[in-house]
Amino acid sequence: MVYRDIVVPESATGQRIDYFLTQACDGFSRTQITQAIQAEGATLDGRTVRPSVKIQANQRIRFRVPEPVSDDTVPENISLDVLYEDDGLVVVNKPPGMVVHPARGNWTGTLTSALAFRFQSLSDVGGPTRPGIVHRLDRDTSGVIVVAKTNSIHVHLSEQFANREVEKEYFAITAARIDRDRDIIDVPIGRHPYQRDKMAIRENHATSKAASTFYEVISRHGRFTQVRVRPKTGRTHQIRVHLSHIGAPILCDRLYAGHAEVSLGMLTGTRDAAKDTVLLERQALHARKLTFRHPQSGQMMTFEAPLPADLMRVIERLEQLP
Repeated sequence: MVYRDIVVPESATGQRIDYFLTQACDGFSRTQITQAIQAEGATLDGRTVRPSVKIQANQRIRFRVPEPVSDDTVPENISLDVLYEDDGLVVVNKPPGMVVHPARGNWTGTLTSALAFRFQSLSDVGGPTRPGIVHRLDRDTSGVIVVAKTNSIHVHLSEQFANREVEKEYFAITAARIDRDRDIIDVPIGRHPYQRDKMAIRENHATSKAASTFYEVISRHGRFTQVRVRPKTGRTHQIRVHLSHIGAPILCDRLYAGHAEVSLGMLTGTRDAAKDTVLLERQALHARKLTFRHPQSGQMMTFEAPLPADLMRVIERLEQLP
């Protein structure tokens, strides 16, 4: 184990110890530092402390530095819903809540960890933390994702995505009524001006990229809408940003709709906090279909993932609305 002994400088007086150590220890996220402190990894003047404790000048911190995280994907025995498999590729129905590849704050429980455990060979075009990953879905978006077993298959599939030859169809429920039966949203998307984890509609900005999304209403239920979405481009958060742009953010979208769960009372308009039942705790977005040309056979192939149980619960309640 490696320890750091630090004397608190005057400039850090009044800071939380987890914040201070995040600045003092390069290469570690605040989450990692906080977890290390919670595991009794830090003392202040000889006393074990919580992450929230405020520090004062000239106090002495002894900190057990976390073990560095490996760049390699660690195989984990996580079950997968495999829709298709052959010698060159795998098609998976990704569950909601699963991160596609390791990143800061999400080093375990990823799709790549599950793939590395189950399959002996995966492409390495994307690097050691992204074996086989040709494209991605947001953590809380469920549905179809294709994975390459070999580098040649990976390159071929990537070219199809880049050339917009892959057809993607999503299912979404919006937290507003969409009046038009169908339309194309064609506005550029770039980085949000002050929130790092969000994207935004941005014209003529250095981060802006053209983005086009076709949508078609499936059904309307009061102030909610079931909608079929076909993105023509593949920008980060594209569907979420575009639907929010037309005033119909995706239901339960924490970033763009402003709520992190959906209860029965929210749908019916009869909320009773003591009796309310939570139906959904992630954005109501599902990658329903994926169509591409198989790199080896040249055959067009379409894969479809059924709607998951949490979305079905919401749909059943919506269909009961007057």
